[in-house]
Amino acid sequence: MGANFNLKTLTVALAALSAASIASAAGLDRSGQDITAFLQDGTYAETVYTYIDADVSGKDSSGNKIDDIAEDYDFFRYGVKTDINDTFSFGILYDEPFGAAADYTGKNDFITNTDADAIIQDFTKNPNLTEAYVDSVLIPQLQGALAPGNPGGLTAEELKAAQGQLIGLEAAKGLAAVAGEATQVEVRTESITGILGAKFGTNKEFQVYGGPVAQRVRADVKLRGDAYSSAKGYTTHISKDQDYGWLAGMAYSKPEIALKAALTYRSEIKHNAKAFETFPLATAAGATVGLPLSTTRYSDIEINTPESVNFDFQTGINSTTLATAKVRWVPWSDFAIVPSLYNDVSKVSTKDDKGLALVSYDKDQWQVELGLAKRLAPKFAVSGTVGWDSGAGNPVTSLGPIEGYYSVGLGGKYDITENWAVSAGGKYLWFGDAEGQIPSKVIVSDFEDNDGFALGVKLSYQAKQNFN
Repeated sequence: MGANFNLKTLTVALAALSAASIASAAGLDRSGQDITAFLQDGTYAETVYTYIDADVSGKDSSGNKIDDIAEDYDFFRYGVKTDINDTFSFGILYDEPFGAAADYTGKNDFITNTDADAIIQDFTKNPNLTEAYVDSVLIPQLQGALAPGNPGGLTAEELKAAQGQLIGLEAAKGLAAVAGEATQVEVRTESITGILGAKFGTNKEFQVYGGPVAQRVRADVKLRGDAYSSAKGYTTHISKDQDYGWLAGMAYSKPEIALKAALTYRSEIKHNAKAFETFPLATAAGATVGLPLSTTRYSDIEINTPESVNFDFQTGINSTTLATAKVRWVPWSDFAIVPSLYNDVSKVSTKDDKGLALVSYDKDQWQVELGLAKRLAPKFAVSGTVGWDSGAGNPVTSLGPIEGYYSVGLGGKYDITENWAVSAGGKYLWFGDAEGQIPSKVIVSDFEDNDGFALGVKLSYQAKQNFN
């Protein structure tokens, strides 16, 4: 291994995809928070585009078919890095680390009944009630009976019954307002990371690095259909919020055998965002225990995107072959989204002071990927990878019912000029079977035999720097 492996052309072609996890394969992980752009030699820049197409289908607890709920998802990653001198390096990275995009279709327990009048009749158990009759006749009559002075002369029991009926009718109208709608979720994040590194050692073989991270997050969730029981019809919009965290790591390199190893830690980022919630059955639920719960609320919500640890490794096997390994850990078991109104209503059903989270996970994620790259010509190299993702538990949230995956990938890299190169590749993913559950831990769906693929392309620039 004493020979100098000139492996510039062996930059793994699948680097654009190697950390691109799939929608909710493990929590909300998407980009893998890759920092290998900063670990490149000299001046380096890259633009990466990744497209994910997953097929996630199954059955609800009533036996109805659930068509593919996973929406196509794409994102970009950018990175630029330069050496200030032979000791210090600086880089800026952009990625979209966490996300989800799911949309239920068809006729199943995750779709609201399309007939508004039927919703009211079913909810009130009165076949004579229609939305028009409720609006124009019944509600005005009840409101008059409940007016100050009790002009209708109702007894206390009749007033209580009338008030309960009015609350029930208002709840039914809230459900009727979302008639025909489907369960949906969309979560998006964006991160910008600044990194300063310092090399040390006899041959500058060691490097420590770190820097700040600015992150934005936003989310929309709609729960529809009988699968969600008293939470059906619930909607929350979490407005975009920006907050800050940090990154730190250490790397070792031995250029003569193309060896690089890096261990990187990212902190959790605490977001304090604004959330607007609508919960058609909130008032009805509160009335059962004497709590004044409104059907809408605008309040603060805390969302902490998780910490993570990445290990990146590569080494030359011979003058034309490079081996790589990536390991990632994310403690999704510590993650939860807990909107205020949703949580307050859930306390009624759980009969405790803690209530339920809208989204949470039971286990931590482990992700492993091994790769091999081979130079076939001075300007062209190919690569292959195999990967495994543990997922974040099973049963798992019905908004992302996958228990990890196995993957295989192929890619290629071509040096356009001495400095410019283009890489492209693809991955095929076999998803683990999973049961979907609602926050109360009730199993409401079953997803089996699902798969997907990811495609990516990367344009990169690299130039050597000489400080002698």
